[in-house]
Amino acid sequence: MKKTAFNSIHHSLNAKMVPFAGYEMPIEYTGINDEHMQVRNNVGVFDVSHMGEFWVKGPNAFEFIQRVTSNDVGKLSIGKAQYSCFPNGQGGIVDDLLVYKYEEEKYLLVVNASNIEKDWNWCIENNTMHAELENASDEISQLAIQGPKAIETLQKLTDINLSEIPYYSFVTGKIGGVNDVIISNTGYTGAGGFELYIYNKDATTLWESIFKAGAEYDIKPIGLAARDTLRLEMGFCLYGNDINDTTSPIEAGLGWITKFTDSNDFIDREALLSQKENGVTRRLRAFKMINRGIPRKDYEIVDNEDNVIGHVTSGTQSPVLKSGIGMGYVKTDQAKFGTEIFIKVRNRKLKAEIVKAPFI
Repeated sequence: MKKTAFNSIHHSLNAKMVPFAGYEMPIEYTGINDEHMQVRNNVGVFDVSHMGEFWVKGPNAFEFIQRVTSNDVGKLSIGKAQYSCFPNGQGGIVDDLLVYKYEEEKYLLVVNASNIEKDWNWCIENNTMHAELENASDEISQLAIQGPKAIETLQKLTDINLSEIPYYSFVTGKIGGVNDVIISNTGYTGAGGFELYIYNKDATTLWESIFKAGAEYDIKPIGLAARDTLRLEMGFCLYGNDINDTTSPIEAGLGWITKFTDSNDFIDREALLSQKENGVTRRLRAFKMINRGIPRKDYEIVDNEDNVIGHVTSGTQSPVLKSGIGMGYVKTDQAKFGTEIFIKVRNRKLKAEIVKAPFI
């Protein structure tokens, strides 16, 4: 099992460690609810070094990324990031990812940990234009500093004016005594903050600097369990749950990252354009429980007559709302906001309502 550069720190903090995507990762430290509210109200630090990073370089870098991703890379300028996905050639999604334009002929793709090998093979297979590809996943560590006090914590550590970095933008510079850090105004929590990309050798130095700077805000390490509840409150998709090789970005409500511009001849363009124009038979929808109960992945979604109309893809008890929330695919004719649905929980039929994400 692989270990991130922060592994010994997690153990010293008595984190509950679990296998995840081939890594030993911290699932929680002090408890999911406590960690969740720490990020919503204050500041927390996630080790997300298990994520994958691919460099794409050279004169054909743009052409390659424009072909394999659904968003329009032509909209990116240097210092900007973009959420996108790899269409799989059969109407599904290989993975969702972030695309960073680092230089004119140099991009960084950040992919999900569980899909690194799969994504790398997909990129190699579809690199017919011979862009220069480099899998740097094992060399790079990543920390996500998230929450309303994140910017105040990190500003102590750098001369870069962090408040001038717009959302989905980044700079490369010195922070916490470490040079050449990619400082990205992105995150998976909806609580604000930054994601920092560093070389493994600098990882512990940066961790220590961040926790010293955040001491006055009672900064805490946060595990992957709270990362999941935080993203779900925002209605963010999780690969393997809400999107996968059998779900299309149109069905998943990701039409906004599927750009049919004239210059964007990406894989599956025609099939996905047909879905956009002609409609789909199911939609990914957020729902909130009316009856008490916690929805879980794969639970059936039924109508009032007990007909199965879909399945839950993600669900939890929202620490902020203190009620059950979830997402799932439902038949399009039952997918209107405000529609009353039922979740089958251990043979009980619990009432819920389709709502518009985010939940908070």
